[in-house]
Amino acid sequence: MKNQQVAEILEKMADLLEFKGEMPFKIAAYRKASRTINDLTEDIEKIWQEGRLAEIPGVGKSLQGKIDQFLAEGKIRQLDELLEQVPRDIFELLSIQNFGPKSVALAYKKLGVETLDDLEKVLDDGSLATLPGMGAKKVENIRKGLELRKTAGSRISIGIALPIVEKVISYIKEKAGSKIGRISPAGSVRRSRETVHDIDILAETDHGGEVIEIFTHMPRVTQVLGAGDTKGSVVLDDRFQVDLRAVKSESYGAAQQYFTGSKDHNVHLREIAKKNGYKINEYGIYKGEDKIGGEDEKDIYRLLKMSWIPPELRENRGEIEAALENALPELVTVQDIKSDLHIHSTFSDGQLTVEEMAEQVRSMGYSFMAFCDHSKYAVYANGLDEKRLLQEILEIRQLNEKYDDFVVLTGSEVDILPDGSLDFSDEILAQLDFVVASIHSAFKTDPTMRTLAAMENKYVDVIAHPTGRLISRREGFSPDMDKVIEKAAQTGTALEVNSYWDRLDLSDIHVKKAVEHGVKISINTDSHNPHHLSMMALGVGNARRGWAKKSDVINAMTLDELRAWQKRSNEK
Repeated sequence: MKNQQVAEILEKMADLLEFKGEMPFKIAAYRKASRTINDLTEDIEKIWQEGRLAEIPGVGKSLQGKIDQFLAEGKIRQLDELLEQVPRDIFELLSIQNFGPKSVALAYKKLGVETLDDLEKVLDDGSLATLPGMGAKKVENIRKGLELRKTAGSRISIGIALPIVEKVISYIKEKAGSKIGRISPAGSVRRSRETVHDIDILAETDHGGEVIEIFTHMPRVTQVLGAGDTKGSVVLDDRFQVDLRAVKSESYGAAQQYFTGSKDHNVHLREIAKKNGYKINEYGIYKGEDKIGGEDEKDIYRLLKMSWIPPELRENRGEIEAALENALPELVTVQDIKSDLHIHSTFSDGQLTVEEMAEQVRSMGYSFMAFCDHSKYAVYANGLDEKRLLQEILEIRQLNEKYDDFVVLTGSEVDILPDGSLDFSDEILAQLDFVVASIHSAFKTDPTMRTLAAMENKYVDVIAHPTGRLISRREGFSPDMDKVIEKAAQTGTALEVNSYWDRLDLSDIHVKKAVEHGVKISINTDSHNPHHLSMMALGVGNARRGWAKKSDVINAMTLDELRAWQKRSNEK
C-alpha cells in the first residue's frame, strides 16, 4: 500500500506552500487530504486504478491530478518545482518543534538558514532572536526543539519497533523450525519503553550458526554488521539495527534477564547477589564456582529470595525492594481490558461509520466502547456541532438495538477552550454517556488552569492525552502534572493513557504518580481507523511501566462498575 507515501507527499506540499506564503485554505486542503489518505483502510493504488479518487473525502480535482501523477510517474512536478525554491534541508528544519514554515521562511530570507547546522549557529550567535516575532521565549523553545530532534532521531518508537520484532520472530520461527525453542525480544522492547535505541532478540538454539545465517538473509536486510555462531547484527531498511543472540537452553533464562536490563536494574540486582554470595552473568547464576540456575529467568529472582519482576518495572525505581518484600503489584494486562473508551468515526475525522467501527471494536472481544468524536472547536478535524452530535447520539441508540452482547456508549472528545470552558454546554453533555476532554490548540494559554477547570465539570470523565506530547515531534504543553493529579484525585476524574504510538500520554512516570494518588487511568487507542485498535497493547505496556493494577484502570471495569464510578452517578 502506498497510502502513507501519498499522505507524506501531500503533507510536504502543504509545508512548502505555507513556506511560500500561499492562501491558508489551499494549505488546509492538502493537510486534510493527507490525514484522510493516511487513515484509509483501502489501498489508494487500487482506488486510483479503479478511477475512484474522487470518492475520497476532501480530494478535489486538483489533488486528484497530483495523486494520479505520483502513482503513474513516481513524482509530482509541482513538488519538484517547489523544492528548487526552498532551503535544501527544509524538511529537517520543519521537523523542529516550534519552528514552523513561516518561521523557517523568515530565517531563510533574513539569515540564510538552510540546514540544521545553520540553525544552531544563529541560535548560538543570537541573530535568530533579532528577527521580527522571535522573542527570547520563542527562540528558547526552538532551541529545545532542536535538542529534542537530535535525541528523537537516534531512537525508534516502540510502536515501530514492536511490529519489526514480531515480523523478525515470525520469519525465524518459520525458517528455522525445530532448530529453535524459545524466542523473545529483550532490551527496551521487552521493557515496553516508549522509544528504543536498537532491537534485541534472543533465540534458544543448539544451531546458532544456522539460525544467524537465516537471520542475516532475511528480506529487508540492507546491511550485515556482523554474523557468527552466537550473534548476528543487521540493519533493516537502511534504518533499524536488529541484534539476534543465539543462546543454549541452560543459559536462556539468564541471558533473557541480562539482556532485558535495564542497566540500573541489573547493577542493583548484582550488588544484592554479591552480598549474598552469588554471582550473576548472562550465562547463569553461580554459588562459588557452581552454576545453580539460568535455564529459566525466574531462577535468578527466586534464588535471590525475591518475586519475579515483570520486565516493564525493571528501571531501578523501587521494584527490587518491593520484590524482596513480596509486595509487587499485580499489573494490569491486555486480557483485563473490557472496553475502548475513545474512538472516532466518520462523524468527525474517523475512517469508518459508527456501525462499521463498532463491529471492529466488538471483534476485539470487548464488552462495550465509547464513540468520542471531536467537538465543533476542532474545525480541522470536522468537529461536530450540537445538531450533528444529536444525530450521532440517535444513530448510536439505534445501533444498540442490534446487540445483546455489546454496548456502544454515546460520547464526545470535547475541546477545553482557552478560557477553561468546554466546547459544549452542560445541557448537551448531560445527554452523553461518556465524556473525554482535551486540549488541541492554543497550547501556550495556561494548560494547567484549563485542565483543572475541565475536571470540575461533573460530566467530564477523562482528560485525554493530558500533556499533548508527540514523542517524535514535540514535548507537549507541559501542564503542572502534580496539580493535575491532585485535582484528578479530588474530583474523581480519570487521566488517559493514550495508546497511539506517538503519544503514549500519560508517560509511565506520570502514571506511577497518578496511581499512587488514587487516580484512575483510562487506557484508550484514540482510534481513527481499525488498524489503530491493536495499539491497546502499547498503552497497557505504558500503564504497566507506571505500576498500574487492574483496579486502577476504568477500562477493566464492567459497564455497571463504570457507571457507578462516574461523577455524574455520585452527584447528590
